[in-house]
Amino acid sequence: MSLRQKKIAKKKEDILRTAVSILAEKGYQGTTMEEIASSLLMTKGSVYYYFKDKQDLLYQSQLMLLQQSLVNIKTIQQENLPVEDRFKKAMVAHITYLLDEKSGFEMMVKLEQIFSTEQLEEIFQLRNDYEKCFDQLILEGINEEVFEAVEITIVRNTILGAMNWVTQWYSPEGKKDPIEIAETVSGYLTRILVKK
Repeated sequence: MSLRQKKIAKKKEDILRTAVSILAEKGYQGTTMEEIASSLLMTKGSVYYYFKDKQDLLYQSQLMLLQQSLVNIKTIQQENLPVEDRFKKAMVAHITYLLDEKSGFEMMVKLEQIFSTEQLEEIFQLRNDYEKCFDQLILEGINEEVFEAVEITIVRNTILGAMNWVTQWYSPEGKKDPIEIAETVSGYLTRILVKK
């Protein structure tokens, strides 16, 4: 990637993060491209240089979040650590990234009302790829007899659901920072799997 391409990619990422926080605050329908441009101290035309429209902007933000989530978990999967440690580390990475990019992840509801079938297929494929990484870690733990023999899909969905719900109750004003919360939650959730 050339320096120019890196600068464009960085600018797009900055626009996406700001835009998504506005979209999350005001709602998709209640936000205009003018408001997004104004918040970025850019002209509307400059935003259109990077994105076709508001829908494209939201779509690109969802891809960015899911692709980075995949990079995070795949990096952890490759680490030379016991499976239980990698599983906990994957959960900590999931929760901290979720809290760090809360606005973007909160926009991941009712996507079918906004995106085309083709766009939805790409988003759902990335989600499935991400879920499979957790499945692989659980299966590895079962095969190594570190984890109980469980119904992988049900347990994975239970764990992902619990982790995703953290955004609903976590408060930055609380006693624990995001990493401490993530480590505490991942510790409790790992107990679902670990052999007694």
